[in-house]
Amino acid sequence: MASAFLDLALNSAPALAASAQPRKRPKPGERREQILQCLAGMLEEPGTERITTAALAQRLQVSEAALYRHFASKAQMFEALIEFIERSVFGLINQITQQQESGAQQAARIVQALLGFAEKNAGLCRVMAGDALVGEHARLQLRMNQFFERVEAALRQSLKLAVEQGGLASGFDPAQRAQLLAIYVCGCLLQFTRNGPGRLTAGGVERAIGVLLA
Repeated sequence: MASAFLDLALNSAPALAASAQPRKRPKPGERREQILQCLAGMLEEPGTERITTAALAQRLQVSEAALYRHFASKAQMFEALIEFIERSVFGLINQITQQQESGAQQAARIVQALLGFAEKNAGLCRVMAGDALVGEHARLQLRMNQFFERVEAALRQSLKLAVEQGGLASGFDPAQRAQLLAIYVCGCLLQFTRNGPGRLTAGGVERAIGVLLA
C-alpha cells in the first residue's frame, strides 16, 4: 500500500481519481489498495457527505461482499487511511527534526509540511479535519484527536529546543505556542474542506507562523 499511497501524497486530486479506477484482474493485495484509493478519491468530490459501502462498491464495480473480504467494516477502511496519514506526517516530522538544527525552524517546517500534505490530498484533509468522520465510529475521531496531540507534542519539543538555543523571545512559553500552532493548523484544515486551499498562500502561512512564534 505504501508505494501506491506515495503517489496519493505527492500528486494532485485528478491523478488520484484516475488511480482509483478498478482493474479487471487485480494482483494479490491490489484490491485493498484500490478500495482505499477509491474511498479517498470519493472524499475529494464536492458535496460528498457520508459515503456508504454500497456507493463505494458501485464505484469500484464490485459487490459489498467483495469489500468485506478485505475490511471487516467501513471503520477499518478509515483506520487504514488514518494509518497512512500518521506514517506520512510523522515520517515528514522525523525528517525535519533530523535535518533542521534550529528548533524554531523545525516548528515552522512542521506546520508547513502538515498544510502541504493536506493541500495535496483533499480527501485525506477531510479525514484530518474530522469532516469525513461525522456519523462514523467514534474511535476514528478519537484517533485523529490523538494524532493532533502527537503533532502538538512534536511542536512543543521543537520550541523547547528553540528556547534552549536562545532563538525566541524571553518568557516564550513552548507549550502554549505549540498549542496555538496546532489550533492554527486545524483551522486551516477546516478552511481547506470548506473553501479549498486557494485562499491560503505560502506567504500567508509564513506570516502567521511568524506571528505565533514572535
